[in-house]
Amino acid sequence: MSFVVVSMALLAAVLWLRYGVLEANLLPRDCGGSIEQGLGGLCGVKWAMVQAFMYQRLGWLSLLCAALAFVLGWRALAWTGWLAGLAGLVWYSFEPAAVGALLALLALAREQRGQAESQADEQPGDGLGVGRLG
Repeated sequence: MSFVVVSMALLAAVLWLRYGVLEANLLPRDCGGSIEQGLGGLCGVKWAMVQAFMYQRLGWLSLLCAALAFVLGWRALAWTGWLAGLAGLVWYSFEPAAVGALLALLALAREQRGQAESQADEQPGDGLGVGRLG
């Protein structure tokens, strides 16, 4: 799938979860709030959603994955940083998610540029399909 399609699908899902589920109070209000008390069913879903943005965890995950992807050049980490950054921007983790998403984009762009350069021929005119004069 393309970069834009995956990004828009995730963004739509995260917006729906925030505004359509969490803030619309579709999940139970009184869940107890701890694993010891039992978080089965919808209370478990609510607990997992809240834990994702508590202390800006989603944004920090994005920043960590993006930084590692930038240093190590791993595409999977760059994608994780980008998608976690998008989700973090919607789920209350603005500062680290914004930096993580941008750094992940830089890592993805650098990899894309590296692939394009490795496929290019040595002579500037070779890839243009122009025959030699002479």
